[in-house]
Formats: sequence, C-alpha cells, structure tokens
Amino acid sequence: MVHRASASRLLVAAFVILLPLHATARNTEHFFPLAAALASERGNLIEIPVYLKGQSHPEGSVIEHVTVSRSSRGVFRGDEASCHVAALSVLRELQEHARRSGGDAIIDIVSTTRGTTTESATDYRCVAGAIVVHVALRGTIVKLGAK
Repeated sequence: MVHRASASRLLVAAFVILLPLHATARNTEHFFPLAAALASERGNLIEIPVYLKGQSHPEGSVIEHVTVSRSSRGVFRGDEASCHVAALSVLRELQEHARRSGGDAIIDIVSTTRGTTTESATDYRCVAGAIVVHVALRGTIVKLGAK
C-alpha cells in the first residue's frame, strides 16, 4: 500500500512539474478577422466604433494612445474561439479607457502581442499556447467630430 501511494504521489508531482513546460512549448501564431470576433455572441459588448489601422474612419481629436494585453483559457474552446474571447476582452478594456477619458472611438488599432507589432486592416494577431491564448492591441482613443 505504501508503495502505491508513493508512486501515485510521484506521478502527480511529475505531472505538476512538467505541465508548465508543455504549456509554454506551443506558441502558435494566428491571424483572425476582427469582424468575426465582433460578430460573435460576445461582440455586442463593444458599443463604440473600433477601427484597425488601415481602415477608413471619421476624423477626430486624439485623446490618448493605449495598449492593453489579455489572456484567455484555450483549453476546451479551440484557438479561434479563445482568441476571439481574448480580443473582445482587450476591446472592452480599450472601450472603458475611451469612456473614462471622454473618447467615443478607437482608431488605428494594431496588434502588439508578445513584443511584435502587426498592422492589418482586417485581422488581429493572437498567440496560442497549450493552455492560454494572448492578445494585445494598441489603439488611439479619439473624440469623433472634434478637431
């Protein structure tokens, strides 16, 4: 009995020690359309206009530049769905920054995940690990119609 208990503890300890190694082993880079994230079930939480760099947008006065990074669990959801959740979480935080600072739109949004800046007029960048996904966006908060 003692031998089995020791073996079980050893197995659990090995799993706990090796799990973080597995979690950091995968860093799959994805590019997903921001429109798909906004069209998802949670996309209705973004109530102010957002424009990726390269998209046409109304003129406005710059209030501030903000970068937000978020992670989301990737287990049981798949990379695309997890990346959309993380992207929407970032957009919600950017939206809150805009509201607090008097802005009503976020323009020139670029991906800045893991130190790499990526510009796209349609897609955001997401890095998926074995357990979590990461999305970071930098945008310019503006007051539309003001100069």
